[in-house]
Amino acid sequence: MKILFLTQYFPPEVGAPQNRLFELAIRLQKEGMDVTVLTAMPNYPAMEIHSKYLGKKYDYEEMDGLKIHRSSIFVSKSKSIVKRLQNYFSFVWSSYWVGKKKIEKKYDYIFCESPPLFLGISAYLLCRNKKAKLIFNVSDLWPESAEKLGLVTNKFFLKLATILEEFLYNKSSLITGQTQGIVCNISTRFPNKKVYWLPNGVDLMLYDPEKIKSNWRIENGFLENDLILLYAGIIGHAQGLEIILKAANRTKNHKEIKYLLLGSGPEKDKLIVFKDQMNLNNVFFLNLVPKSEMPKIVKAIDVALVPLKKLDLFLGAIPSKIFENLAMKKPLLLGVGGEAKELFINNGKAGLFFEPENDEDLAEKTIYLNNNREKIIEFGENGRNYVNEFFNRNNIADSFFKELQKLSKII
Repeated sequence: MKILFLTQYFPPEVGAPQNRLFELAIRLQKEGMDVTVLTAMPNYPAMEIHSKYLGKKYDYEEMDGLKIHRSSIFVSKSKSIVKRLQNYFSFVWSSYWVGKKKIEKKYDYIFCESPPLFLGISAYLLCRNKKAKLIFNVSDLWPESAEKLGLVTNKFFLKLATILEEFLYNKSSLITGQTQGIVCNISTRFPNKKVYWLPNGVDLMLYDPEKIKSNWRIENGFLENDLILLYAGIIGHAQGLEIILKAANRTKNHKEIKYLLLGSGPEKDKLIVFKDQMNLNNVFFLNLVPKSEMPKIVKAIDVALVPLKKLDLFLGAIPSKIFENLAMKKPLLLGVGGEAKELFINNGKAGLFFEPENDEDLAEKTIYLNNNREKIIEFGENGRNYVNEFFNRNNIADSFFKELQKLSKII
């Protein structure tokens, strides 16, 4: 079977969708599938084209045996809706052109990552061109999430986006959802469509605490008795990371409690100013690091911080950073209700829940763990066992491959 992955985000970019799609692609390749990737020139999250690709309209390379075709994309650091649409649609049209002119004529499946929802236009047209079946992978419900976050308010635009969403779902041979909440939402609205749960997961061979020998903690000036809490990921609006700084202010008399925020994003500069205004010496900002460096950092910390804004929209969210932390036996302080709480706190017993946007609750749970270090070990062991059973990337890819085999016989 031949499959073409169509995604705006892919390594060498660093991020959750980049890692998830790469890991799925290489595992499907190991299952015997012929896998090709059509993606953009690397630019995310800095919104700057990587130097190796500057000025190129097309590029071809191979990565761990995967065939990677790249097309041009407009990038801008502006947050305006006009510039964002230019970014999305520039890749819609360039990916269609490259897909039609540079990539083989026949595929069994085109796997399209959404968001951005608009990329489905290119996917649909390429499916017609290559006589392929569309698999539409929904990692975030769009435009619903954009509307609820207040990122898009124009009613006419939202209506058009909803029409496009419905069109793409109806044209898909298979819809895949990253969370059970997404699957339930789409299944309810489109009862006649096949919707498959394709969760994120973790490579337990890479994220194995027994294999990491580096002592990042001591090398970076932290003490053995410090309680180090880590947030790693996009520093954006949806995460509501000001809660960490407010909790840090509440716990600053506990000198051994340290908070790390690793990553980049549109809210980072504002949070650094906030930190300075509050004179917080227990908060540290770290820049993005290569994926290969993350296991030694995660091993060095004690607790993983996973907050999101208090919105009904996020009741079905599963932040990707959960999986790597649990694989490394790091318990969660989870500020995400709904599905994530049910899976990892209620079922997995892998940490503590704090009320989203409630910094007092976060501070209290932090102090509890500081005073009960044995619970950190207990929650950590529970977490690794849980993701090994239910969120192992190898098992996820194997099950999806079997689903594709079944689909090929039905069609």
